[in-house]
Amino acid sequence: MKILIVGGVAGGMSAAARLRRLDEQAEIIVFERNRYVSFANCGLPYHIGGDIKNRDSLLVITPDQLRANLNINVRTGHMVTEIDRAEKTVKIIDLHTGRPYQEGYDKLVLAQGGAAVRLPLPGVDHPRIFTLQSLTDMDAIKAAVDGGSKHAVVIGGGYIGVEMTEALCQRGLAVHLVELQEQVMPPLDPEMATDLRYHMEFHGVTFHLGVSAQKFQDVSGRVQVTLSDDTTIKTDLVLMAAGVRAISGLAQHAGLAVGDLGGVAVNPHQQTSDPDIYAVGDMVEVKNTITDETAIIALAGPANRQGRIAADHIKGRDSAYRSTQGTAIVKVFEMTGGGTGISEKQLRQRNQPYHKVYLHPSGHASYYPGTASMHMKLLFTPDEGKILGAQIVGFDGVDKRLDVLATAIRAGLTVYDLEHFELAYAPPYGSAKDPVNMAGFLATNLLRGDVQFWYPENYPDNTSSGTLLDVRTQNEHDTWHIPGSVHIPLRELRGRLDELNDLPSPLYIYCLSGFRSYLAYRIAYQAGHADCSTLAGGVKTFNSFHRTELATGERPKLFVSHAEDEMLISI
Repeated sequence: MKILIVGGVAGGMSAAARLRRLDEQAEIIVFERNRYVSFANCGLPYHIGGDIKNRDSLLVITPDQLRANLNINVRTGHMVTEIDRAEKTVKIIDLHTGRPYQEGYDKLVLAQGGAAVRLPLPGVDHPRIFTLQSLTDMDAIKAAVDGGSKHAVVIGGGYIGVEMTEALCQRGLAVHLVELQEQVMPPLDPEMATDLRYHMEFHGVTFHLGVSAQKFQDVSGRVQVTLSDDTTIKTDLVLMAAGVRAISGLAQHAGLAVGDLGGVAVNPHQQTSDPDIYAVGDMVEVKNTITDETAIIALAGPANRQGRIAADHIKGRDSAYRSTQGTAIVKVFEMTGGGTGISEKQLRQRNQPYHKVYLHPSGHASYYPGTASMHMKLLFTPDEGKILGAQIVGFDGVDKRLDVLATAIRAGLTVYDLEHFELAYAPPYGSAKDPVNMAGFLATNLLRGDVQFWYPENYPDNTSSGTLLDVRTQNEHDTWHIPGSVHIPLRELRGRLDELNDLPSPLYIYCLSGFRSYLAYRIAYQAGHADCSTLAGGVKTFNSFHRTELATGERPKLFVSHAEDEMLISI
């Protein structure tokens, strides 16, 4: 059997390697138009920023190694230009010599990935405007930085834009980040992304949110960027990180079906509309795990799995790709942020009912050094509590909890299951009640009617008719409090319950993280004040919606929910 693979890196090389493991006799040829067939695409920003010192560390495997170890014929600098489905041939150009030639196939795998979007704006061809998708791109950006650049503009606040912002700041550049949406990290919900923005601002990043680039002009070799709000920025380099677009032109010209989103349509076996042609990776449309809707989600993990599945099916195995839930994570200076499943924004767009909880547990046992509180958000159905999505930002332990919740979503579990998860615990790694357990406890308390929440977005419009009750310490209240709130510290509440009778209902109780206000809620509720609720996530989450002087973006001081009163801390 002769199998041609168009494109390397994640999807293509995963397919090629799996095919060889399944069939020692197959003839496998990989065509890659660039110089490198397998490299760590996700590591590119970290070489520019200096975290990865050795460039060769990014080369996963070379063509010579692939020939020696797997007997795969890898042809770099060879571009496939046409597919003849009737004759089962492809046309190729050897970019080294310009020589055209063709190859026949029994099976064909397309793994061309996605192309970085280069916005069609005046002046976009300026030599100091870059995209980042290949080692060649990385080398060009690094050369510009090494050459003395002091200032950069990053256009696009998604994963690549944020990673490159950090990398350029680490190299000493002043960085302006431009994002069309009103928030950084659009895949996350706004309040979760806001925590990351505060931290980036603390590290010197200047934001231009809710605006777009309009044009670029050369000014003595530098680039002048004009934004839609008429702001102009003179800079040494521009990094275009406005997203990726599925590369589907070759497939379209061959008459293969392409979906509404522009990606190649495939079945669960990764077959296109031609059963002898497969497609994998960022160029294909997938099914969203939560919504069952079609989506394009560019991630390395799914691309690798799809390549393996295509190879399995070519060799007669009944492997099938299920769905993509979009689990992703990003490092931002000292912080980490990520999400899995569906966001609240998407749920609202779909008019799908949901509940949510916020919490701020520590990454590991609070008495063991090196931890800080994280900000967790859990979304779930209001009936059976099925988990729909989760987002976490924080300083340690974020990836571990995100992966556990991603697994729970994949397994179709509920918040009731989270209560019973038995997770690894020792003081340096976690807590006896892990943050995942705590999220389950909080969510099931809501579903069982043991607590009612009010949310930061309810303020001030939906809270003006009642009483805002601050149950923090005097020190905390004096440092900052929600305007107009009544102050009764938690430890005095039981002795001052009669005062609640004179306050307008409902009671909107709040504290720092949500724990003391939950205790206050239970006290007030059981004393007959049923019309009350507690602020979800406390002041820490409130600051992600309504910035106050307490939100600095610095690593927060450690706090322990049961001992907040003694610690007398501010955020």
